[in-house]
Amino acid sequence: MAFDGLTIANLVYELNRELAGARIYKIAQPESDELLLTFKTGDGQRRLLISADASLPLVYLTEDNKPSPMTAPGFCMLLRKHLQNGRVLSVTQPGLERILHIEVEHLDEMGDLCRKTLVIEIMGKHSNIIFVNENGMILDSIKHISAAVSSVREVLPGKPYFVAQTQDKLDLFSMTRGQLQETMSIKPLPAFKAIYGSITGISPILAQELCHRAGIDGDRPTAAIDAAGYDALWKVLCELKGTIQDGSFTPCVAYDGKKPVEYAAIPLTIYDADLSSPAESAAGSGQEEGFRVEYTPSMSSLLEGYYAKKNAQARIHQKSADLRRIVQTILERNVKKYDLQLQQIRDTEKRETYRIYGELLNTYGYGAAPGAKSLEALNYYTNETIQIPLDPTLTAKENAQRYFDRYAKLKRTNEALTELTKEVKAEIDHLESIATSLEIAQKEEDLAEIKEELIASGYVRRKGSAKKVKITSKPFHYVSSDGFDIYVGKNNFQNDQLTFQMATGNDWWFHAKKIPGSHVVVKTEGKELPDRTFEEAARLAAYYSKGREQDKVEIDYIQKKHVKKPGGAKPGFVVYYTNFSMAVSSDITGIKQVT
Repeated sequence: MAFDGLTIANLVYELNRELAGARIYKIAQPESDELLLTFKTGDGQRRLLISADASLPLVYLTEDNKPSPMTAPGFCMLLRKHLQNGRVLSVTQPGLERILHIEVEHLDEMGDLCRKTLVIEIMGKHSNIIFVNENGMILDSIKHISAAVSSVREVLPGKPYFVAQTQDKLDLFSMTRGQLQETMSIKPLPAFKAIYGSITGISPILAQELCHRAGIDGDRPTAAIDAAGYDALWKVLCELKGTIQDGSFTPCVAYDGKKPVEYAAIPLTIYDADLSSPAESAAGSGQEEGFRVEYTPSMSSLLEGYYAKKNAQARIHQKSADLRRIVQTILERNVKKYDLQLQQIRDTEKRETYRIYGELLNTYGYGAAPGAKSLEALNYYTNETIQIPLDPTLTAKENAQRYFDRYAKLKRTNEALTELTKEVKAEIDHLESIATSLEIAQKEEDLAEIKEELIASGYVRRKGSAKKVKITSKPFHYVSSDGFDIYVGKNNFQNDQLTFQMATGNDWWFHAKKIPGSHVVVKTEGKELPDRTFEEAARLAAYYSKGREQDKVEIDYIQKKHVKKPGGAKPGFVVYYTNFSMAVSSDITGIKQVT
C-alpha cells in the first residue's frame, strides 16, 4: 500500500473543502514526530493528525483525540505562538509530490497580518513537518536534518526551504505525450515500472492500474509498447489529470478475502474489472473469498480505518521497547539455565545402575578374585547376567560402597535439580506470559501495569523516590452476538482479578491450551450459554494468546468454580483438572468490542 502523490492530491481536495477558512483552535504534539491540530469550522471542530514517523508517515482528518505530554515540546510551542487562532487560507500540493502546504494567515506581535506555511512531507524515512515563513525561510521543523545527516538538503532554522530534487521525473501536469514516450522508451524495464520510475507521484499499484486501463500488459518491457499503446496510456494519464483537477476522487480499498491488499484514490479495476461504481462495489462487498473492491466516503476515513490501529500498535511497540528488552534478556538467561539443568538431570539417570551394582557386589562379591577388573553376576531384578566394573585396588565390599556413594550423590543432585527446574520453568512461563502481555498492549496505561508486575516480581527496580503508578488499565470488554459480556485480561494482574474477583462460580472461563495467553471470562448471569457465544469467547482466547498467528488454536474452557490458584503461584497462574476443549481460529472479526 502506497501513500503516493494521488493519495496526497485526494487529501488536499478534502482538506480544502473541510478546512479552508477554518481557525486553528488547538495545537498538540502527542508524539515526538506527530502533530494533532484542532480547527474550528462553520460545522464544528475538525482534527487533523499529521505524523512524520519514519516507518508510518500519515495525514488524515480524524474524530479521535490523543493525550498530550504535560510539557509541550519546543516545536509545538513555536507553532502555538505563531499559528494559534490563525486562519487557514489554502491547502496545496506542488505538482504531484508527496507534499502538502497548509498556508495560514495570522496576526504577529504588532498586530499585522502575516502568512506562514506548514509543510508536510510524506516521504518514508525522510518524512518531516517544516514551519516556513513568507520568505521561504525555515523557522523550525519537527526533525532537524544537518549537513552531517544529508548532503542534499539541510532542514534547520534559518535555512531556506526547497524541495530536494533527487530523481529526474516528469510532472504529470506539464509533460507532453512525446516526453512520456521518450522517457519511458529508454528504460529497459517492465511497462508499469517504467511508468512509476518516470512520473512523479505514481506508485507501483497506480502504475499497474494505468496499464490495465490502457490495455497494456504492465509486465511486458517498454520496447514492446507501440505508438498506439503510448496513445492509450497518454489518454489514461490525461483522464487521471482531469480527475485530480476536478476533485472527482473515489477512494477505495481492494481486499483479498478479508485482507486489505491495496488502496487508491481512483477505482482499482485491476482487481475487479466489472466494478465501475461505488454502488456496484457495495453490492459485491459481501464476498469473503477472492478479490473485491470497497469504496469509502473519504480518503481520510480510508486512511484512518487502515492505518490508525497499525499506527497505535507501532507507537506502543516503540514505547515498550525497554520492557521487551528486559523481559527477553531475563527470559533467554532462564532458558539457558533450564536447558543446563535438564542436561544435568539426564546425567543423573545412571544412579539406579550404581545402586544395583552395589547391591549385587554385596550379594556376589565373595566370588570376585583379588585384583579383578570386573565381576559377572546375575541381576535378580531382570534375571540377566551383567558385567560389573571393579577398581582392582579395592575389595568387593569397598567397590560396593563406592557405588552406593555415587548413587547417593546423584540422587541428591537429581532431587535438588528437579525442584530447581520447577522453579525456573515457572519463571520462564511467567516471563513468556509477560512477553505476550506486551504484544497485546494497546495503550500506555497497559504498559504501566505490566511494568508494575515486573517491579513486583523483582525484574525491574523502581527509580529513586518514584511512587507506584495509579493503574487505570481495564480488561478488554466484548459483547457476544447473543448479548453476553465477555472480558479479556490484558496482563497477569488483570487475569487474576478477572478470574478470582470479577467472575462468579458459574461463569465460563477460557484459556489457550499450554501456551501463554489471556484469561477470558463470559458472564452468564445465571443463563445457559449458546454455542455461538462459546465459539466467540474461544476465538478471543486464541487471538489474545501467543498462538494468535496460527490457523487453529486449541482452547480449554471450564466453569470458573473449577479454576484454582495454588498458594505462592506467579500472577496469572492457575490450575484445573477437568475441562472441555475446542480448536478455533484466532479471527475475532465481527465480535463487538465495547470501548
